[in-house]
Amino acid sequence: MNLTMNLNLNLNSSNIQLQTAINATKFTTPFANSSLRRNNGGGTLAITVVFSGRTVVSSKLKGSENRSGVKVKEKKSLPSATRTKISAPEPGRAPAVSGEESGGGRLEPNPPPPPPAQRNQPSFRKLRAIPKRLLAVLSNLPLAIAEMFALAALMALGTVIDQGEAPEFYFQKFPEDNPVMGFVTWKWILTFGFDHMFSSPIFLGTLSLLGLSLIACTYTTQIPMLKVARRWSFLRSAEAVRKQEYSDTLPRASIQDLGVILMGSGYEVFLKGSSLYAFKGLAGRFAPIGVHIALLLVMAGGTLSASGSYRGSVTVPQGLNFVIGDALEPSGFLSVPAESFNTEVHVNRFYMDYYESGEVSQFHSDLSLFDLNGKELLRKTIKVNDPLRFGGITIYQTDWGLSALQIMKDDQGPFNLAMAPLQINGDKKLYGAFLPIEDPNSSNLKGISMLARDMQSVVLYDQEGKFAGVRRPNSKLPIDIGGVRITVLDAIGSTGLEIKTDPGVPIVYAGFGALMLTTCISFLSHNQIWAFQDGTALVVGGKTNRAKGEFPDEMNVLLDQVPELVDSSKPDSLSG
Repeated sequence: MNLTMNLNLNLNSSNIQLQTAINATKFTTPFANSSLRRNNGGGTLAITVVFSGRTVVSSKLKGSENRSGVKVKEKKSLPSATRTKISAPEPGRAPAVSGEESGGGRLEPNPPPPPPAQRNQPSFRKLRAIPKRLLAVLSNLPLAIAEMFALAALMALGTVIDQGEAPEFYFQKFPEDNPVMGFVTWKWILTFGFDHMFSSPIFLGTLSLLGLSLIACTYTTQIPMLKVARRWSFLRSAEAVRKQEYSDTLPRASIQDLGVILMGSGYEVFLKGSSLYAFKGLAGRFAPIGVHIALLLVMAGGTLSASGSYRGSVTVPQGLNFVIGDALEPSGFLSVPAESFNTEVHVNRFYMDYYESGEVSQFHSDLSLFDLNGKELLRKTIKVNDPLRFGGITIYQTDWGLSALQIMKDDQGPFNLAMAPLQINGDKKLYGAFLPIEDPNSSNLKGISMLARDMQSVVLYDQEGKFAGVRRPNSKLPIDIGGVRITVLDAIGSTGLEIKTDPGVPIVYAGFGALMLTTCISFLSHNQIWAFQDGTALVVGGKTNRAKGEFPDEMNVLLDQVPELVDSSKPDSLSG
């Protein structure tokens, strides 16, 4: 049961016409009444439709007055033909107008459907609130403290567990049948990557979480505090000034004089009308942000060092070469080889210095670096704590050994006898060499044994293992052992070198330098002073974030310098 009514309204300056067309289908309840009323004086057109004794449409159109005195609705607000759909769902009830059941109310057009952006606006608001909630969680101080404790525990564990060893080492030291501390086994260590703790996912993940907490704290707390500190905040009443941590009143003083004195004491002064604002020590507000940035630099440099470096060690006899890239192994997933890995290192000479007691005091390696074309790029003699640096590579002097003895046998040679380490007892080293001697009367292999603890002297033993004598290399003093004439010409040493690339070192150094600087700056006080000119009285107040005990004394000294105003209207008592 549908009813359609077309209302065509034509408004002219002289007359108003209402045309109504009604088409009904299976509609059994007729209209009772409809009326049109125009108020010429007020310029208002009223339309009322009554259905079965109830008003179902009531509309008023208020127009603007034309030259003839009739007020009409603007054309853009009143279309020439308006189509209204009226439906009655049940007999005996008023039909619904514009999609609503009419209860005698006004005719309300159906609102257009909201655009998709407005329709999903609550969802977008929830999505926008996620970053704020995440920042609030990350900037939580207890969470940051827990992250720092977790990192400290992991680093302590990394010092207890040997790092960078072969899996067999952990199989033997941390067996499953006898776990350390009741639960630490090789499987536990290798699964979580604790054999390379400082590049393990757990350590790097905790470190990244702490870095995010520092960034969130800087964004949500430190930067807003800095913005507030930089803002000129004038106080507009004497009562507001007196509420500060320190306040005082000068009964006869000028706010301009106070401003000049504050400027002379290093304050930034701002004056607006009868209000004054001054501050100094704003660098102390920047310091916490600098501390956070310095900590982030240290953590980033440490992560790059742990996951992006190369390390290796090599023992090279004097006179031999090696290629740098052959001695290096990557330490993590960020390790990238450099062009300088193709550099060849030649050990020109290895020698040692000794104390008067005969102990080794220092050892040196004379090194030359060559490119692929055989051109010497650099030559330097390194020693302990004095490495060689080239192309991002650092070569350290870390160890030494004896590789060979150069001898003459029955004035023939020279011959090089290889020396092997026999015993290592702390810092004490022992190297040995063997010179076989043919004995046609014996089926057993016999020879002369030579032992050396350093490059200063060599101890010789005969075929029976009995002590034969001691000779110093380069002494050219022969010794006869069982009919064999031996002359020790030289003890050829081998240098122990540690090679590494560490791209994170400059970043770590920069971070620690910035950390020390910003920590010192953070101790600077940020002082703020307000003043209000209340007639001839000057109300002064201030506060500081540090140096709470010294700030009142500083304020007293400043206020004592403010001159007192003198009323020039009073006659001078000293004038005659």
